[in-house]
Amino acid sequence: MALQDKAALLSSLALRIGAYIFLRWIPGHHLPPIIYTALALYVPSFISTFLTQPKYDVVEDDIEITITETEIEDQPPPLASTAAHSQNLPTRDKPTEIEEEIEIDETIVLEPNQPSPWKTLLTGLPDPASTALSLATFLINAALVLAVTDMLYRARVFHPEDNLSFARMGYVSPTEANLLVREPNPSQLPIFVSYRLAGDATVYGDSVWQNAGTITTLGNDTDYTAAVTFPIPNVPHKSYQWTTSNNHTGYFTVPPKAGQVSEQGDFTFLTSSCIKPRFPYNPFDHALAIPGFKHMEKVIRSIPGGAQFMLFLGDFIYIDVPKRFGTSVEDYRREYRQVYGSPDWPSVGQNLSWIHVLDDHEIANDWDGNTTGVYNAAADPWHNYQTAVNPPKARAAGGYGLPRRAATYFEFTQGPASFFMMDTRKYRDSSSELSVNSTEKSMLGPEQLADLLAFLKKPEPKGVKWKIIASSIPFTKNWKVNSLDTWAGYLSERQTILEAMWDVGLRGGVGVVVLSGDRHEFAATAFPPPAGGKWPISSTVHEFSTSPLSQFYLPVRTYKQTDSEDVMMKYIPDGNSKLGAITIENTSSNQSILKFRLYVDGVEAWSSVILSPPTISGNRWTKDALWG
Repeated sequence: MALQDKAALLSSLALRIGAYIFLRWIPGHHLPPIIYTALALYVPSFISTFLTQPKYDVVEDDIEITITETEIEDQPPPLASTAAHSQNLPTRDKPTEIEEEIEIDETIVLEPNQPSPWKTLLTGLPDPASTALSLATFLINAALVLAVTDMLYRARVFHPEDNLSFARMGYVSPTEANLLVREPNPSQLPIFVSYRLAGDATVYGDSVWQNAGTITTLGNDTDYTAAVTFPIPNVPHKSYQWTTSNNHTGYFTVPPKAGQVSEQGDFTFLTSSCIKPRFPYNPFDHALAIPGFKHMEKVIRSIPGGAQFMLFLGDFIYIDVPKRFGTSVEDYRREYRQVYGSPDWPSVGQNLSWIHVLDDHEIANDWDGNTTGVYNAAADPWHNYQTAVNPPKARAAGGYGLPRRAATYFEFTQGPASFFMMDTRKYRDSSSELSVNSTEKSMLGPEQLADLLAFLKKPEPKGVKWKIIASSIPFTKNWKVNSLDTWAGYLSERQTILEAMWDVGLRGGVGVVVLSGDRHEFAATAFPPPAGGKWPISSTVHEFSTSPLSQFYLPVRTYKQTDSEDVMMKYIPDGNSKLGAITIENTSSNQSILKFRLYVDGVEAWSSVILSPPTISGNRWTKDALWG
C-alpha cells in the first residue's frame, strides 16, 4: 500500500471513530481538534489515491520471444593490405559471424477493476473503479465533520436565546410560592403575576385571579430576570394556576405541611443531575432539544398525583462541554438561556417546581478554586436563574433558627422529610494538595459543616421521618475514576458526617438518605455503622446517586465495592437518561417507608424500599433485635 493510501485510510478511520464517539458516546472537548486534523490529512491523501490508483487489473500477461539467426560476412578489416587479402579469399574461407535478431511480443489482457462497495464505504478509501462509490465514501466523512461542526456551533450561532421570554416555578412551601420570570422586551413591562385556584373552586374560594406581584423593571444586571414571591392559601393538596401578563402560565400544587403527606397518603419528588442539549446527537433534532426531558415527562405522567418538585443535583449546564466559548458572564448566561429555551423545557418545567444545587460544570470541570478565577462570572447566572427561587438558606448553627445570610446552601422541611442541600464547590479545599485522610481537608468549609451537623442533630416535627441530604457529588468512595473530586477525597470530614448521620438513627424515628449525582451512572450504596459500636444496624445510611438526566454515560465500569464500609446495593451504569423518584409513605406508623424507583430512558429499571429506624428506647442491642 502506497504512502498516500495509508494516509487516507488512517485519517479516515480516525475521523470516523472520533466523530462516532463525539456524537453518540462522549462529546469530549479534545475530540474536535483530532477530527478536524484527520480531515485535513484525509482530503489531499484521498485525492492523490484516487488519481494514482490503477483503474484496471492485469488478468493475463503473455510474452512470446522469437530469435532469428543470420550468418553474415565480417566487415573488412580497417588495414588496406589485410582487406585486399580478405577479398581475394574464396567465399567459403571468408570470416563470418552469426547475427541474432530477437523479437519480443507481449500480450497484456486488462480487465476493469470491480467496485468494492463495502471496503470503500467502510474505510473511506477511494475506489478507482467507481467514481460514485468514491464520492459516496468521501461524502460520508464530510457529513460526519459537518455533524460535529453542527453540534459544536449551531446552538452557539443560531440559538443564543437573547430574546428568551419564560417563567418557571421555583420553591413552593405550604404558605408561599416563588416564580422566576425573564423578559428582555421592555414593551412588556410592567409584568403582572396572578394566580387562581384550579379545578373545583367551590369549597376553598372562587376562581377569580388574585394578584401575586408586579415586576416594574428588568435589566441586564440580572439578564432580565426577576423573582416574584407571593403568599398562597394554606390549603395543602390544592392546585393553582399561575399566569403572567407576558403570556406565560402553568400550575403548582400546595405541598403538605411538615409531618403530613398528600391525599394519596404519600409524598413523591424527583431527582437527577447533568443536562446537555442535543445529546446523543440527532441531525433532525432542534439545536436545543433535550431528549431526557421527553423521558422525564413520561415518568411524571405515570406518577399518581404527580411529583411535588424536582431536586436537581447540579450540572444544569456544561460550560466546557463540548467546547468552552469563553469565560465571561455572558458565556455562562447563554448556557442557562439555552436550557430554558429548549422546546422540551415546558413539558417538565411549566407545572413542576425545580430546586437546585451547584456542581462543577456550572463553573469549570472538577472545580476546587473557591471564589477565584471564573467563579464570580459563573455565580452570576447561577444566582439569577436558580437560587433566586430556591428554598430558604440553611439555618446557622447556634443562630437561633435564623438563616446564614451569605450561605449558598439551603434547608427546608416539607411533608414527611427535612432537606439539606449542600454546596460542595464553593467552600472546598483543593482536592489534590492534601491527602484524602487529612483532618485539615474540608469539602464544606467550617460554617457549612457546622450547619449540616446542627441540621442532623435537631429534632424533627411529628410525622417527619426522613432527613434528606443533597450532595452534587457522590458520598460513596466506591467510584474509582477521578475519585479525589468526590467525597472519597475528603474521608476525614466524611467520617464526621457519617457518625452524625448514624447518631440520627441511634435516636430513632428518623432515617437519613443521601441523594447525589455527577457520575453519569447510577449506584445505590449502604453505609452500615461499624460492628460492635454504639450504633444499631437500623441507623444505616443509604445513598442513591442518579445521573445523567440527559447526557452521555460512561463506556467503562467505574464503580466497585472494595470494603465493608460502603456496601453496593445496585449499580446501573448504562443509559443516557436516568431519573430517580422518591416516594415516602406510612408516616403515621412507627416506621416510614421510603421507596426509590430508578427510570432509565423513561422505563422503570430498578426499585428499592427502606424503612426508617424504629422509635424505641433502649441500647443498640434492643434496637437491632427489633430491626431484624
